[in-house]
Amino acid sequence: MNMETVELKVEMVGIHEKRLRKCLSKLKGIEKVEVDGNSQKVVVTGYAHRNRILKAIRRAGLKAEFWSAQNELLQAYAASASHSSFRFNNFSFF
Repeated sequence: MNMETVELKVEMVGIHEKRLRKCLSKLKGIEKVEVDGNSQKVVVTGYAHRNRILKAIRRAGLKAEFWSAQNELLQAYAASASHSSFRFNNFSFF
């Protein structure tokens, strides 16, 4: 098996980084874990299969998915849409 790098988006709040590192340390073949709390991006380098990594993180109770530019764009759009208010003009129909 070749060494690979897996990028994940993991919802992290407060102590979640510690829980994340603990669950990944139990997997064989993990060489390196990089966590960017601001963007909630986790980069795992090692010999473990990407699906095993994702499953381990989810088993630890964290929301996770594989990192993709498409998901990032959709989330940025959703965040901007949720901040704008949807107002209806007050029309009188009667």
